[in-house]
Amino acid sequence: MQDLLARARSELCHEPIERRVRADDVVDSTRAILVWEPRRAVPSYAVPAEDIAAELTPAPAANGEHPGVLHPGVPFAVHTAAGEPVSIGAREGAGFRLADADLAGYVALDFNAFEQWLEEDEPMYGHPLDPYQRIDVRRTSRPVRIEVDGEVMAETTAARLLYETQLPTRFYIPREDIGEELVPSPRRTYCPYKGEASYWSVAGLEDIAWSYEQPRPDVAAVAGLVAFWDHHRIEIYVGGERWLKPGGEITAALHDEFSV
Repeated sequence: MQDLLARARSELCHEPIERRVRADDVVDSTRAILVWEPRRAVPSYAVPAEDIAAELTPAPAANGEHPGVLHPGVPFAVHTAAGEPVSIGAREGAGFRLADADLAGYVALDFNAFEQWLEEDEPMYGHPLDPYQRIDVRRTSRPVRIEVDGEVMAETTAARLLYETQLPTRFYIPREDIGEELVPSPRRTYCPYKGEASYWSVAGLEDIAWSYEQPRPDVAAVAGLVAFWDHHRIEIYVGGERWLKPGGEITAALHDEFSV
């Protein structure tokens, strides 16, 4: 199924949403749609040009291309669909007119070009939410063991397993079951589905672990627990067997490039 979804994302896709969408004092639309350019991992909002209260002017195209999956760290200016970049008032390149008959009159919007986004009256952060993305958290009594270079770093029978669409299973460990000191890092990232992640360095490995201290309600069960990257020096064992992350082209790309 993951590979099937990955193949679908190799094409230009769009989906209507029945929500009022606003950005700063510039965008206000009840006709917004979600648009996935080919190989874009997350959608962008697109609205009719007449719902944008700023002048639209041609903008220069970005130089270069990005191979593989376009994760949220790849700038909006990198486009994989035919169309015309446009500036929205003083926001250079903040829009993109897609050359697709089904999307005539619509302008895709750079989420990061605006300070505040609202769906109805709810603030939105990071990027628009994908309606086909799902997160489930499950308690498990199966023994979970984290090893670094063959040495046990954490061991628990009270882990939380977090399952997220198209991403590897993550194992969240109670801090009292981690045998190494957690050194706080200044790094922070934000996941629109889970909230703000705090990072930790452990056993000399910088930013190798993260936690959600105040997660969004859907993942409240992992609050304060710690998960670890599948680093080449780290091995995860579940029920005595080494855990292998699932396959799939998009799964591997997202795991390697941006997501916690």
